[in-house]
Amino acid sequence: MSEKEVLLTGDRPTGRLHIGHYVGSLKNRVELQNSGKYNPYIMIADKQAFTDNARDPEKIHNSLLEVALDYLAVGIDPQKTTIFVQSAIPELSELTEYFLNLVSIARLQRNPTVKTEIQQKGFGESIPAGFFIYPVSQAADIALFKGTVVPAGDDQEPMLEQTRELVRTFNKVYGVDLLKEPMGYFPPKGQGRIPGLDGVKMSKSLGNAIYLGDSSDELWTKVKSMYTDPTHVRVEDPGHVEGNMVFTYLDIFATDQARVAELKQQYQAGGLGDMKLKKELFEVLDAELSPIRDRRAALASDPAAVLNMLKEGSTRARQVGQATMQEVRAAMGIQYWD
Repeated sequence: MSEKEVLLTGDRPTGRLHIGHYVGSLKNRVELQNSGKYNPYIMIADKQAFTDNARDPEKIHNSLLEVALDYLAVGIDPQKTTIFVQSAIPELSELTEYFLNLVSIARLQRNPTVKTEIQQKGFGESIPAGFFIYPVSQAADIALFKGTVVPAGDDQEPMLEQTRELVRTFNKVYGVDLLKEPMGYFPPKGQGRIPGLDGVKMSKSLGNAIYLGDSSDELWTKVKSMYTDPTHVRVEDPGHVEGNMVFTYLDIFATDQARVAELKQQYQAGGLGDMKLKKELFEVLDAELSPIRDRRAALASDPAAVLNMLKEGSTRARQVGQATMQEVRAAMGIQYWD
């Protein structure tokens, strides 16, 4: 029987997860977990969150439980998937340090994902060193568990290529075939991202997100605020479907696409009001999110049990990490005694 491929992915704990995460990765993770083809690991990347939130540790601390609740609520099963906390695995830091000696500053500066994020975050000349090297830390996260499959967005391909380079370099320098080169598992084109309520990228910081734990009232308030068509002033006015966030969400979430086609026709012809259209979307979203919301609320009533799950998962993950680091040290000639 062939050994299962190791799947590794995760999220930074900087707030609750939203439906962008749900569409872009969480649903996919549940399907991959339940396929039985993989040995999945999901990491709550708190150390990486510190690279640009070091002065706000409370944000990370408070978000750890929130992210874990979101995982469990959508169907990540700790009996099938090892869910662990990055900072609980000190071997990740050790491997990162060794990897840093195998990559140049010039190579890190060329990473297009890092360059883009540095611009977005407005660091200017004050780039935290930890943030600058986080692609190396990500490579260590994957390599320590010998991950071969990494579910990610298309924008993460440069990170994965850097990981493959580091793995190849390590294996070549130390004359081993120890660490594995990972491949990305990407969502179909056009399905990896969902815009925010206002039509721009969904983001916690922009306040344009629908969260998995939002109540029905919160959901309705947000749906009512969604960007539609500014030229559709009166019910009888013909409306535009393109760029209308209500239709964008209906295209993604509605199971009855014949009904969506009918609504589009009515809207374009005139005679369908925005509020009635938003009510249709609310019912679709509420049906999708209601069971997730209910599971999340039930789990949140016993936070100690959730934290214990994370502790157990981190213990299992560390055992794997320790075994890999023994092999790494032996390959490097620094395994001085048993």
